[in-house]
Amino acid sequence: MSTPFPFTAVVGQDDLRLALLLNAVSPAVGGVLVRGEKGTAKSTAVRALSALLPQVSVVPGCRFSCDPAAPDPSCPDGPHEAGAGASRPARMVELPVGASEDRLVGALDIERALAEGVKAFEPGLLADAHRGILYVDEVNLLHDHLVDLLLDAAAMGASYVEREGVSVRHAARFLLVGTMNPEEGELRPQLLDRFGLTVEVAASREPDQRVEVVRRRLAYDDDPAGFAARWADEEAAVRGRIVAARELLPQVRLGDGALRQIAATCAAFEVDGMRADIVMARTATALAAWAGRTDVLAEDVRQAALLALPHRRRRNPFDAPGLDEDKLDETLEQFSGEGDDDPDPDGPGGGGGRPAPDDGPQDGDGGGAAQPETGEGGSPQASGAAEQQPVRAAEPFRTKVLSVPGLGEGAAGRRSRARTEHGRTTGARRPRGTLTKLHLAATVQAAAPHQRARGRSGPGLVLRRDDLRQATREGREGNLVLFVVDASGSMAARQRMSAVKGAVLSLLLDAYQRRDKVGLVTFRGASADVALPPTSSVDAAAVRLESLPTGGRTPLAAGLLKAHEVLRVDRLRDPARRALVVVVTDGRATGGPEPVALAGRAARLFAAESVASVVVDCESGPVRLGLAGRLAGELGGTAVTLDELRADSIAGLVRDVQGTSRRAA
Repeated sequence: MSTPFPFTAVVGQDDLRLALLLNAVSPAVGGVLVRGEKGTAKSTAVRALSALLPQVSVVPGCRFSCDPAAPDPSCPDGPHEAGAGASRPARMVELPVGASEDRLVGALDIERALAEGVKAFEPGLLADAHRGILYVDEVNLLHDHLVDLLLDAAAMGASYVEREGVSVRHAARFLLVGTMNPEEGELRPQLLDRFGLTVEVAASREPDQRVEVVRRRLAYDDDPAGFAARWADEEAAVRGRIVAARELLPQVRLGDGALRQIAATCAAFEVDGMRADIVMARTATALAAWAGRTDVLAEDVRQAALLALPHRRRRNPFDAPGLDEDKLDETLEQFSGEGDDDPDPDGPGGGGGRPAPDDGPQDGDGGGAAQPETGEGGSPQASGAAEQQPVRAAEPFRTKVLSVPGLGEGAAGRRSRARTEHGRTTGARRPRGTLTKLHLAATVQAAAPHQRARGRSGPGLVLRRDDLRQATREGREGNLVLFVVDASGSMAARQRMSAVKGAVLSLLLDAYQRRDKVGLVTFRGASADVALPPTSSVDAAAVRLESLPTGGRTPLAAGLLKAHEVLRVDRLRDPARRALVVVVTDGRATGGPEPVALAGRAARLFAAESVASVVVDCESGPVRLGLAGRLAGELGGTAVTLDELRADSIAGLVRDVQGTSRRAA
């Protein structure tokens, strides 16, 4: 087994370390979501924490880590006799992004359950993580239904596996830690709320601290065991402090004054529901225990708010997590003095007992945060037209549903029809590989004609492997929504471009809610550029859109060809994901010889490959040329005006993008 990097040797990242330690003291806090750029010691700190957790006592031979002092009465390996247990280190279990549902919750042998009535159960990762740490790297890339199962188990402290009326339950209490890079996509707000604490991490900009990061990392890579030995005393001290804080935790008193401050803070920041109040109360209590106190102070409440509230204030995916600390201080001051928990800055561990500021190896490149994009270049366009400064997007609105026709098999999402693991049952087939979703009626129907030949004599059904049928289900998939945006001079009127950006921003919000990947191609002047390659991060697309300047000629053909190339490359990486191309333009094409004919030939490439497409017609004014409608016909898609794009518009928009597109031809 490899030697983990010592937790106490991590440089900086005070909030990250504190959040992890508070959950080690009180798992009821609800876990930690760590958000940050790559190379910021997220994974290193989480893996290092497992070495600090006290050993656990388990029932010998129990696959579900039952506590011998209080064994789970419904344990599948039980019932257990009370007696002496065996001690082992607390586990840290990693959940891979590509894990299946069976790997997470466990698998039930359906064939034996039906034929023999036996609950033959193979435990999953939730059982392995019981009384330890469950770590999910890149949790934002995990399928939604797996995240739901994971968070439900974390909230209830138990995992349920049910297949065709056969049910198994086992305890699953663990410290849940997820890490994510926001550039790769966001979690849904409902899922963000289920994590107790959230921490934003970034690489230090201080040269001395960065030097120390590199020095420690190199020393560890050269001799992991020797490096860990040099930090053994510090590790033992933190381990002992965790044990002491756990023992002190039941004695910590949360006074009425602190409770009022918690309630007032959650109300002031308009967080939804009551989970924030409960998490803040548990976090403040853990902070007091970590600091060696039995009373919760106002500073504990303040620190708890900074860890528990920022991610609960987001109203849409483009809002940056954060908390107005001046407003927080005003609220705490307003409700101070109403209890007996006035802050004592000179008390032991004041301020919640924050770890010493000497911390962490950046296990990646530690690179700086990406600077906002400023568009596609600041030089004048080849046409000589002056470039206009970016304009702000108009207020976003709810859009009508655009979907890809037919039945796909891509990643689970909420846009287009697809064959999925979850959804309504539409039929049955022979299983390919492991049976995951049994179609009971089809299985019985397949086995029934052979019962006499198989010598059936009792009430049980005689089954063979060939009788089993997998249920086929239909649900929704996420698509690649590729925006092709005209940023030329013909779109440059400020009010018009503001409306265009507002429409694209609205479609981006819709793509976020439907779990799509998005990409952004822009064209202006003499060329087209990939402003954003296909990604799950709609935040990044919104940033690129906001800073998009306009001006110059309209190389429509170049924009379409660039989009076609983006689709070709992405199809190699993700062949199952279908694409929806959204061209935002007034349909004009200028620059070069025969620009309109070139654009038509480029558009017909999409039609030849049956790529679903829609043209958002941005033409305005009393005289309209109808060029966008003609382009939609060449693409084999449909055209829709900005007004028709609104969900509350009385104009009809066909949900099947390709279904009635021929009318534009």
